[in-house]
Amino acid sequence: MSEAETALRLVIIEKARWMNASGLNQGTSGNISARCGDRMLVTPTAIPYDDMQPSMIASLPIDRDYGSWEGELPPSTEWRFHLDIMRTRPDVNGIVHTHATFATVLSMARRSIPACHYMIAAFGGNDIRCAEYATFGTKALSENVLRAMEGRNGCLLANHGMIAAGADLDKAMWLAVELETIAKQYYHALLIGGPAVLPDSEIENVRLAMKSEGYGLDDGG
Repeated sequence: MSEAETALRLVIIEKARWMNASGLNQGTSGNISARCGDRMLVTPTAIPYDDMQPSMIASLPIDRDYGSWEGELPPSTEWRFHLDIMRTRPDVNGIVHTHATFATVLSMARRSIPACHYMIAAFGGNDIRCAEYATFGTKALSENVLRAMEGRNGCLLANHGMIAAGADLDKAMWLAVELETIAKQYYHALLIGGPAVLPDSEIENVRLAMKSEGYGLDDGG
Protein backbone atom coordinates (compact mmCIF):
# COMPACT_ATOMS: atom_id res chain seq x y z
CA MET A 1 0.00 0.00 0.00
CA SER A 2 1.44 3.38 -1.01
CA GLU A 3 1.97 6.25 1.41
CA ALA A 4 -0.67 8.25 -0.47
CA GLU A 5 -3.26 5.50 -0.05
CA THR A 6 -2.45 5.08 3.64
CA ALA A 7 -2.83 8.83 4.12
CA LEU A 8 -6.21 8.81 2.35
CA ARG A 9 -7.40 5.93 4.53
CA LEU A 10 -6.44 7.96 7.60
CA VAL A 11 -8.36 10.96 6.25
CA ILE A 12 -11.48 8.79 5.75
CA ILE A 13 -11.27 7.64 9.38
CA GLU A 14 -10.68 11.19 10.61
CA LYS A 15 -13.74 12.45 8.70
CA ALA A 16 -15.89 9.58 9.94
CA ARG A 17 -14.96 10.28 13.56
CA TRP A 18 -15.53 14.00 13.08
CA MET A 19 -19.00 13.61 11.61
CA ASN A 20 -20.10 11.61 14.66
CA ALA A 21 -18.41 13.93 17.16
CA SER A 22 -20.04 16.94 15.50
CA GLY A 23 -23.52 15.39 15.59
CA LEU A 24 -23.75 15.09 11.81
CA ASN A 25 -24.11 11.34 12.22
CA GLN A 26 -24.49 8.76 14.97
CA GLY A 27 -23.25 5.26 15.64
CA THR A 28 -22.16 3.27 12.59
CA SER A 29 -25.07 4.41 10.42
CA GLY A 30 -23.11 6.66 8.06
CA ASN A 31 -20.34 5.84 5.61
CA ILE A 32 -17.62 7.62 3.64
CA SER A 33 -15.82 6.81 0.41
CA ALA A 34 -12.97 8.33 -1.61
CA ARG A 35 -11.53 7.72 -5.06
CA CYS A 36 -7.97 6.36 -5.00
CA GLY A 37 -6.72 5.98 -8.56
CA ASP A 38 -8.86 3.33 -10.26
CA ARG A 39 -10.26 2.07 -6.94
CA MET A 40 -12.71 3.27 -4.33
CA LEU A 41 -11.91 3.21 -0.62
CA VAL A 42 -14.95 2.96 1.65
CA THR A 43 -15.57 2.50 5.37
CA PRO A 44 -16.32 -1.10 6.42
CA THR A 45 -19.66 -2.28 7.68
CA ALA A 46 -20.70 -2.14 11.34
CA ILE A 47 -17.38 -1.01 12.84
CA PRO A 48 -17.34 1.86 15.36
CA TYR A 49 -15.26 4.68 13.91
CA ASP A 50 -13.15 4.99 17.06
CA ASP A 51 -12.05 1.38 16.56
CA MET A 52 -11.30 1.74 12.86
CA GLN A 53 -7.78 1.27 11.51
CA PRO A 54 -6.48 2.06 8.01
CA SER A 55 -6.23 -1.65 7.13
CA MET A 56 -9.97 -2.04 7.81
CA ILE A 57 -10.97 0.31 4.99
CA ALA A 58 -12.30 -1.76 2.07
CA SER A 59 -11.06 -1.26 -1.49
CA LEU A 60 -13.21 -1.85 -4.59
CA PRO A 61 -12.30 -1.52 -8.29
CA ILE A 62 -14.37 1.26 -9.88
CA ASP A 63 -14.60 0.18 -13.53
CA ARG A 64 -14.24 -3.60 -13.41
CA ASP A 65 -15.23 -6.66 -11.35
CA TYR A 66 -18.31 -4.88 -10.05
CA GLY A 67 -18.80 -5.48 -6.32
CA SER A 68 -15.52 -7.31 -5.71
CA TRP A 69 -13.52 -5.99 -2.79
CA GLU A 70 -10.26 -6.34 -0.93
CA GLY A 71 -9.52 -5.79 2.74
CA GLU A 72 -9.78 -7.20 6.23
CA LEU A 73 -13.50 -6.41 6.48
CA PRO A 74 -16.44 -6.19 4.05
CA PRO A 75 -17.33 -2.73 2.73
CA SER A 76 -20.28 -0.74 4.03
CA THR A 77 -23.63 -2.22 3.08
CA GLU A 78 -24.13 1.00 1.09
CA TRP A 79 -21.08 0.36 -1.11
CA ARG A 80 -23.33 0.11 -4.17
CA PHE A 81 -24.49 3.73 -4.36
CA HIS A 82 -21.01 4.96 -3.48
CA LEU A 83 -19.55 2.90 -6.32
CA ASP A 84 -22.26 3.77 -8.82
CA ILE A 85 -21.81 7.50 -8.16
CA MET A 86 -18.05 7.13 -8.66
CA ARG A 87 -18.60 5.15 -11.87
CA THR A 88 -20.98 7.69 -13.40
CA ARG A 89 -19.48 10.89 -12.00
CA PRO A 90 -15.75 11.32 -12.75
CA ASP A 91 -15.97 14.76 -11.08
CA VAL A 92 -16.70 13.08 -7.73
CA ASN A 93 -13.77 11.94 -5.59
CA GLY A 94 -15.38 11.96 -2.15
CA ILE A 95 -18.83 10.90 -0.87
CA VAL A 96 -20.36 11.32 2.57
CA HIS A 97 -23.55 9.56 3.66
CA THR A 98 -25.10 10.38 7.04
CA HIS A 99 -28.33 10.06 8.98
CA ALA A 100 -28.16 13.72 10.06
CA THR A 101 -31.23 14.63 12.08
CA PHE A 102 -32.94 17.39 10.08
CA ALA A 103 -32.06 15.96 6.68
CA THR A 104 -33.52 12.67 7.86
CA VAL A 105 -36.65 14.34 9.25
CA LEU A 106 -37.34 15.87 5.83
CA SER A 107 -36.55 12.55 4.15
CA MET A 108 -39.14 10.87 6.38
CA ALA A 109 -41.70 13.35 5.06
CA ARG A 110 -40.29 12.68 1.56
CA ARG A 111 -39.77 16.40 0.98
CA SER A 112 -37.26 17.81 -1.44
CA ILE A 113 -35.73 21.12 -0.35
CA PRO A 114 -36.55 24.10 -2.59
CA ALA A 115 -34.38 27.19 -3.08
CA CYS A 116 -35.21 28.54 0.37
CA HIS A 117 -31.61 29.74 0.82
CA TYR A 118 -29.05 30.82 -1.75
CA MET A 119 -26.64 28.08 -0.57
CA ILE A 120 -28.84 25.61 -2.45
CA ALA A 121 -26.74 26.72 -5.44
CA ALA A 122 -23.76 24.86 -3.98
CA PHE A 123 -25.57 21.64 -4.85
CA GLY A 124 -25.74 22.43 -8.56
CA GLY A 125 -29.33 23.53 -9.07
CA ASN A 126 -32.49 25.02 -7.63
CA ASP A 127 -33.34 22.24 -5.19
CA ILE A 128 -32.08 19.26 -3.24
CA ARG A 129 -34.12 16.28 -4.35
CA CYS A 130 -35.38 13.44 -2.21
CA ALA A 131 -34.62 10.06 -3.79
CA GLU A 132 -37.45 7.56 -3.79
CA TYR A 133 -37.40 4.93 -1.07
CA ALA A 134 -35.78 1.52 -1.49
CA THR A 135 -34.23 -0.89 1.01
CA PHE A 136 -30.71 0.04 2.10
CA GLY A 137 -27.85 -1.49 0.16
CA THR A 138 -29.96 -2.50 -2.83
CA LYS A 139 -29.59 -1.91 -6.56
CA ALA A 140 -32.98 -0.17 -6.48
CA LEU A 141 -31.74 2.35 -3.92
CA SER A 142 -28.62 3.04 -5.97
CA GLU A 143 -30.72 3.64 -9.09
CA ASN A 144 -32.96 6.04 -7.14
CA VAL A 145 -29.89 7.86 -5.83
CA LEU A 146 -28.42 8.30 -9.32
CA ARG A 147 -31.67 9.86 -10.52
CA ALA A 148 -31.83 12.24 -7.55
CA MET A 149 -28.16 13.17 -7.95
CA GLU A 150 -28.42 14.00 -11.65
CA GLY A 151 -27.00 17.52 -11.97
CA ARG A 152 -26.62 17.72 -8.19
CA ASN A 153 -23.94 17.32 -5.53
CA GLY A 154 -26.30 16.00 -2.87
CA CYS A 155 -29.69 14.52 -2.17
CA LEU A 156 -31.96 13.20 0.55
CA LEU A 157 -32.86 9.51 0.77
CA ALA A 158 -36.51 8.87 1.59
CA ASN A 159 -36.95 7.57 5.15
CA HIS A 160 -33.20 7.21 5.44
CA GLY A 161 -30.76 10.14 5.39
CA MET A 162 -28.63 12.13 2.96
CA ILE A 163 -25.69 12.01 0.56
CA ALA A 164 -23.17 14.72 -0.34
CA ALA A 165 -20.55 14.33 -3.06
CA GLY A 166 -17.59 16.54 -3.89
CA ALA A 167 -14.36 16.93 -5.80
CA ASP A 168 -12.57 15.67 -2.68
CA LEU A 169 -13.49 14.58 0.84
CA ASP A 170 -13.17 18.09 2.24
CA LYS A 171 -15.72 19.40 -0.26
CA ALA A 172 -18.02 16.42 0.31
CA MET A 173 -18.00 16.94 4.08
CA TRP A 174 -18.49 20.69 3.67
CA LEU A 175 -21.53 19.99 1.48
CA ALA A 176 -22.87 17.47 4.00
CA VAL A 177 -22.71 20.13 6.72
CA GLU A 178 -24.38 22.66 4.40
CA LEU A 179 -27.13 20.19 3.51
CA GLU A 180 -27.94 19.51 7.14
CA THR A 181 -27.86 23.26 7.89
CA ILE A 182 -30.27 24.06 5.06
CA ALA A 183 -32.51 21.15 6.10
CA LYS A 184 -32.66 22.54 9.64
CA GLN A 185 -33.43 26.04 8.39
CA TYR A 186 -36.10 24.79 5.99
CA TYR A 187 -37.74 22.70 8.70
CA HIS A 188 -38.01 25.71 10.99
CA ALA A 189 -39.22 27.98 8.18
CA LEU A 190 -42.05 25.52 7.56
CA LEU A 191 -43.14 25.99 11.17
CA ILE A 192 -43.82 29.70 10.59
CA GLY A 193 -45.68 29.39 7.31
CA GLY A 194 -42.96 28.34 4.87
CA PRO A 195 -40.05 30.13 3.19
CA ALA A 196 -40.02 32.50 0.26
CA VAL A 197 -38.37 30.55 -2.56
CA LEU A 198 -35.66 32.22 -4.65
CA PRO A 199 -36.19 32.27 -8.44
CA ASP A 200 -34.15 30.00 -10.71
CA SER A 201 -32.38 33.03 -12.20
CA GLU A 202 -30.99 34.03 -8.82
CA ILE A 203 -29.81 30.52 -8.03
CA GLU A 204 -27.96 30.46 -11.36
CA ASN A 205 -26.38 33.84 -10.55
CA VAL A 206 -25.22 32.52 -7.19
CA ARG A 207 -23.90 29.29 -8.70
CA LEU A 208 -21.79 31.21 -11.21
CA ALA A 209 -20.58 33.60 -8.50
CA MET A 210 -19.52 30.66 -6.33
CA LYS A 211 -17.48 29.21 -9.17
CA SER A 212 -15.76 32.53 -9.89
CA GLU A 213 -15.04 33.17 -6.21
CA GLY A 214 -13.14 29.91 -5.84
CA TYR A 215 -15.61 27.78 -3.89
CA GLY A 216 -14.17 24.84 -5.80
CA LEU A 217 -17.60 23.63 -6.84
CA ASP A 218 -18.31 21.84 -10.07
CA ASP A 219 -21.52 21.84 -12.06
CA GLY A 220 -23.02 18.86 -10.23
CA GLY A 221 -22.37 16.47 -13.09
